[in-house]
Parts: sequence; structure tokens; C-alpha cells
Amino acid sequence: MSNAMIYVGIAVGVVAMAGAIAYGTANQQNYIPEDAVLSQAAEQGLLPKTGALGADLNKEKWHEDPFGDLAQKIKEQNGR
Repeated sequence: MSNAMIYVGIAVGVVAMAGAIAYGTANQQNYIPEDAVLSQAAEQGLLPKTGALGADLNKEKWHEDPFGDLAQKIKEQNGR
């Protein structure tokens, strides 16, 4: 009898968690404003999987480097 109660408790917990996740997902979709604009990364779509653990992010593609000019000058001075 006690094993059955444990299994029922686990099943109820799994169903409750699934319901909470489904509710949260649907609730988030209601709060997207009408004038929302996709970021550049979102417009480019999904990243291809190139690494063993998942997609490799190329942050330089989406974020400007504030020290890019300074780094370029230093590289030129060092002959690289």
C-alpha cells in the first residue's frame, strides 16, 4: 500500500509540474507587446550545432566590440 502511495504522489507531482510549465509558457506569450522588434540574433534564426555540447555562439557577430579599434592598433604595432 505504501509503495502505491509513493507512485501516486510522484504522478501527481509530475502532472502538477507539467501544468505549471504549460501555464507559465502560455502566460508569457500574452505579455509580448504589439510593437516588439526581434533582435538581430533572433532574426538570424537557430545556430547550427558545430560543437560537441551544442551550438557555438559567435558573440562578435551580434555585439559590437567597444575596444575593437584599440585592439586593431595594438595588433598593427606588434606586427600581427
